Amino acid sequence: MKEGTTQLQPVGVAGELCIAGVQVARGYLNRPELNAEKFAADPLVPGARMYRTGDLTRWLPDGNIEYLGRIDHQVKIRGYRIELGEVESAVLDVEGVLEAVVTAREDETGQKLLCAYYVADRELAAGGLREALTAQLPSYMVPTYFVQLERMPLSANGKIDRKLLPAPEASVQSASAYVAPRTELEAKLAAIWAEVLGLPQVGVTDNFFDIGGHSLRATTLVSRIHRTLEVELPLKEVFQHPTVEAMARVIAGLGRSTYQSIPAAAPAEYYPVTSAQKRLYILSEMEGGETGYNMPSVMRIDGPLDPERVQNAFRELIARHETLRTSFPLVDGEPVQKIEPSVEFSVSMTEAQEDEAQERIDGFVRPFDLTKAPLMRAELIRLGEEEHLLQFDMHHIISDGASLGTLIREFTELYQGRELPPLSIQYKDYAVWQQDTGRSVYDGQEAYWLERLSGELPALDLPTDYPRPALRSFEGARLSFPVGEELTAALRRLAEETGTTLFMVMLAAYSVLLSHHSGQEEIVVGTPIAGRRTADVEPLIGMFVNTLALRQFPEEGKTFRAYLEEVKEEALGAFEHQDYPFDELVEKLGGARDHSRSPLFDTLLVVQNREDEEVRVDNLIFKPLARDYDIAKFDLSLYVVEEAEALECSLEYAVKLFRESTAGKLAEDFIQVLEAVTQDPQVRLGEIGLSGGTALEAAEFLF
Repeated sequence: MKEGTTQLQPVGVAGELCIAGVQVARGYLNRPELNAEKFAADPLVPGARMYRTGDLTRWLPDGNIEYLGRIDHQVKIRGYRIELGEVESAVLDVEGVLEAVVTAREDETGQKLLCAYYVADRELAAGGLREALTAQLPSYMVPTYFVQLERMPLSANGKIDRKLLPAPEASVQSASAYVAPRTELEAKLAAIWAEVLGLPQVGVTDNFFDIGGHSLRATTLVSRIHRTLEVELPLKEVFQHPTVEAMARVIAGLGRSTYQSIPAAAPAEYYPVTSAQKRLYILSEMEGGETGYNMPSVMRIDGPLDPERVQNAFRELIARHETLRTSFPLVDGEPVQKIEPSVEFSVSMTEAQEDEAQERIDGFVRPFDLTKAPLMRAELIRLGEEEHLLQFDMHHIISDGASLGTLIREFTELYQGRELPPLSIQYKDYAVWQQDTGRSVYDGQEAYWLERLSGELPALDLPTDYPRPALRSFEGARLSFPVGEELTAALRRLAEETGTTLFMVMLAAYSVLLSHHSGQEEIVVGTPIAGRRTADVEPLIGMFVNTLALRQFPEEGKTFRAYLEEVKEEALGAFEHQDYPFDELVEKLGGARDHSRSPLFDTLLVVQNREDEEVRVDNLIFKPLARDYDIAKFDLSLYVVEEAEALECSLEYAVKLFRESTAGKLAEDFIQVLEAVTQDPQVRLGEIGLSGGTALEAAEFLF
């Protein structure tokens, strides 16, 4: 038997990672007195009690279990899962370092940061250490703080006592990583960046997109800059000048623009709906769309949960956010918002076994009556004494993705009995402002969109497995597939080298895929955008998302690099004019409606950052769970989620049009496009070889 392994009966799958004790009795791996001989005499018994040690192990093909380390030595920072031992190993590789420990510490904002403690044979500057690690590790794995110690603190049994490691000070942060502001403007700008990104400090040479920034945060950033500095910075400047020092130079050349806060609306019986809400109302009333715009979520809660505190937290949320007390009756044939002063709400309680839980989750989603508030429901499923599932569902007309994060964050705060700061405005105030003051913004952007989408727009002509139904069907499925670590790293390098973002690279590659399968050299791809362009609405729960229609021309004679530059300019222009309501654009463009298709485009691209990390509250662990999807709002949608080292993709497809095998073939070909353009960005689009044929001719391809 190999050193560091224990021979056990193979109750798992070779190569499978597990936490010791989930599939083997917990405690045997780290206790010599409970060795393999003892285990053989005391085998696993179904239903017997097991104990959680927190050891991370892996089944080997020969039946051994290999000990990999502690699960609590893995951390998740800004969506990246990091193995602390891997960072420690890299620190130890630096010449002169004798011992090293890497921990994750929380700063005053609750943000997790890596801190490296080391003992060396001489004085080693933090800057030199960081420079050495930057050559070995991706930027998110390089520690923020470096602390040199004379010796490591030890416990009574001679092991390093992590609890005795000193808290780092700002002064020991890597000097080479941090360049302090040199002007008053840089100092103010760096403070705004730190607030938006949730970091203790930001250097003037840090790249916004390398330290946690993305398109949603870029939108938040320009709003905060406008409010704080009274300068209206175009969104594209964040992408083109992504450091504090470069951005400060741009801002210095801009004129003053007074920030106008959204005022509170006058009391009324009804309030107007926003453009996005009106469109969702119509779509929800369509046949087949009854649950197409539900937003269900599930969280697993481990620990001593108090159901009464869960009830109270939800009731406080409903009292705090008017959207959670809003209904949508028709007045003179038009939907309006009606806000109730209070509503009856309770979290339903039930018990279930683990194997019954999925059935409860599957049956939870059902249509909402938009004329009755609240348009939210919640259920707590008790699986065991300290194991629960909390599922809740809201209608998209009162919420969006950013709102979901706000709801979860505020729920955990309220569960702990904390007081939240009052909201300065409510969603109805935004709706009234949009109808009045917001019109001037939209009118200024209308010409851009009418010009970009002028003429006849192409309908995406992908080969389908089934005839297109006369009316759109929302029945769908999802097929998930990974993008490997090497390929993900290559995509990020390509974005950095070309001055683009991952979204732009994926948009270019996706349109190349669609062009290959459709034979078209003009493609319109939709993408959602947060729509929270004013800082006043950041803390609100509500429907702010807008949709952009991006017109692409993936002509076969273009090189991918040249085409990517076109995509970049198209995306930046769209971001800059993102406020113009999509449904108004559809009406302005006019044309005959095809009720078998979505207007303007048939495919969607969504690139997201994984920010739904587990939350720890009062000895509780809240962990979001993935749900199965049986809805497809478009013919085809590509979702890309940024994980730690790799991307996770999924294709959402209309089952009335495509088989699963066809979606699989499209996924396989998308990976081939990504590989081709990262290996040679100068490749011509017409020369990107795929595995052959159209989607209909594809052989069965299973993931």
